[in-house]
Amino acid sequence: MLTTLYRDFRYSFLTAFVCLGLSYYWGQRWAEGPLAATWVALVLGFMEVTLSFDNAVVNASVLRDMDEKWRRLFLTVGIIVAVFGMRLVFPIAIVAVTTGMGWIEVTEMALKNPEEYSHHLHANHTAIASFGGIFLLLVFFSFLFDDSRELHWLGRVEERLARLGKLDSIGIVTALITLWAVQKLLNVPASDRLVIMTAGVAGVILYVMVDSLGSLFESEETGDAAVATVKRSGAMSFVYLEILDASFSFDGVIGAFAITRDVVIIMLGLAIGAMFVRSLTIFLVNRGTLEQYVYLEHGAHYAIGALAVIMFVSIAEEVPEALTGAIGMAFIIAALISSVLYRRKTPDSGAPA
Repeated sequence: MLTTLYRDFRYSFLTAFVCLGLSYYWGQRWAEGPLAATWVALVLGFMEVTLSFDNAVVNASVLRDMDEKWRRLFLTVGIIVAVFGMRLVFPIAIVAVTTGMGWIEVTEMALKNPEEYSHHLHANHTAIASFGGIFLLLVFFSFLFDDSRELHWLGRVEERLARLGKLDSIGIVTALITLWAVQKLLNVPASDRLVIMTAGVAGVILYVMVDSLGSLFESEETGDAAVATVKRSGAMSFVYLEILDASFSFDGVIGAFAITRDVVIIMLGLAIGAMFVRSLTIFLVNRGTLEQYVYLEHGAHYAIGALAVIMFVSIAEEVPEALTGAIGMAFIIAALISSVLYRRKTPDSGAPA
């Protein structure tokens, strides 16, 4: 057990040590002192893990079908994309595009005038929440309307919903109807309604593209051709996981500004959390946790559905990060309890699909 923990989490602890050291160094310019900066980075890391536990479970459900090479890439190259791409470069890109400023100018603003940078980032929350919310909603619908599943956490209700998966594109149609309802029902200015629809449709298009490319690589070939197909499918799964992580990170990055305006500390803190989430994903795969706790994947997907709803609500109302994390953990804990009860009732049964 200890050997497995060391193997799966060693890079996370190393990352945490380095990031906390950098936080202490950077915090020397803080009026509160370097220890305060280090503590904030640690809090941000813990917040990221708490909010993204359901992300780790869903990641594990995808990653368990990938070979060891792609798992390593997910933990190495993937973390670079997650930390520097989504936690640093992407927010800067949003501000640069919406304000018409140059990248260097925006970067200087983030470092020297974080209040103004935060203001520009929050000004784009509507588009970010709509885009990320609809993508996460489609991830949830892809699970909810999966008619190949044999095990249903919510019994007949979930089973009947799964049967709807026999209808082509039922998830996409339902997501588009939801998107229309969101922009219609939310108490937002008329100009924001167009932003919600545009960003939401963009999220749908991205999801369909990733899903379609994965299907394109499916093949019944054998031999070397089949190996090549698996590699290409692994590549698409890798891309899917990165986009899924991005959808989870949107609100986390913006919410971090409620704790500190220092973008360097935000990046270092979220980097700690992102690395632990990835290690947790690998741990779940290596330990076969999803096979042992059969409802855990169900709970994670329902938590993702709840997060999608929360992201939509956050367009019009302020939603505390603590509430978001509490709802996600409630689904996970309920799924774990249900899984334990299921194992007690059927100790000799295998894990259904």
